[in-house]
Amino acid sequence: MECFVYKSRKKSELYLFVPKEGNFEKVPAPLLQGFGTPEFVMRLELTPERKLARSDAAEVIQNLQTQGFHLQMPPPDPALQPGGK
Repeated sequence: MECFVYKSRKKSELYLFVPKEGNFEKVPAPLLQGFGTPEFVMRLELTPERKLARSDAAEVIQNLQTQGFHLQMPPPDPALQPGGK
């Protein structure tokens, strides 16, 4: 499955995957507003077996097919975790 990845200009390491380039019609307006203007990162060919840095490819595919988008959140801030500094 082909998808297109965009990064947020408002929040570091926040990414939005959509199945069609530049098509954000399925992304809820409040989410897109908080995300800011999407900045294109890459076109990606997804298979369930593909390894992604922070997301499960099968989950991304499922979200793209059912929701029309996938939001990849930034990693948790270690300073906010119990015992973090």
